Amino acid sequence: MLRTLIWFTYFFLYLLIVSPSLRKARQLQKRDGKAADKFVQQKAERWARRLFHLAGGKANVYGRENIPEEEPVLFVSNHQGNFDIPLLLHTAGRKIGFISKKEVKRIPLISSWMELLGCVFIDRKDRRQAVQMLREGADNLRTGSSLVIFPEGTRNKGGTTGLFKKGSFKMAQLSGVAIVPVSISGSYKMMEANNGKMKPAEVNITYGKPMRDHIENRISLDELAEQIQKEVEKNI
Repeated sequence: MLRTLIWFTYFFLYLLIVSPSLRKARQLQKRDGKAADKFVQQKAERWARRLFHLAGGKANVYGRENIPEEEPVLFVSNHQGNFDIPLLLHTAGRKIGFISKKEVKRIPLISSWMELLGCVFIDRKDRRQAVQMLREGADNLRTGSSLVIFPEGTRNKGGTTGLFKKGSFKMAQLSGVAIVPVSISGSYKMMEANNGKMKPAEVNITYGKPMRDHIENRISLDELAEQIQKEVEKNI
């Protein structure tokens, strides 16, 4: 219980302390986009790493050399628990945005940093808006930003990996960027397995080899979703 209390205290205090950095990041965006991206990445990585370690997480990272260095990619990951996000933020080695539900956009400070990371907010109940936001995500990928999607649509909390929904893969087809499959194992043990209380756990994250079948060949969204899910599941 004490660990959980300390974690949430740090979570909000850090956001308040670095809030002046939001202004600096926005000013940098106007002058030098690459410098702004680096600045935001460093802030996000530091925050995420400390959050992960404060909760007692130990990350074993595999396959980071598979991530292409000079091009944006779409990371496609299974979703075991809440700590998947800080795990990805501090191990991907680049600025990454997430596809998030629109409700998160209402949270002060967090939503501001998410916008700087290039996150895309989707209203799952509004199909037209969701399609529009997927196109926005594809535009972000085309212009050099990397994104993460959790195509299960929800946390599986350590159970069987849910069926990957094909809709979000449309971004990969529209943008023409490579897909990097990501396999996470054990993150649910940090919180979801303990009725919301944080406990130490060892977590494995594996970055697979980039996949480009959707670029080089005509492939349906159903086939693409199935293919990527197999790649993700084999390293869990």
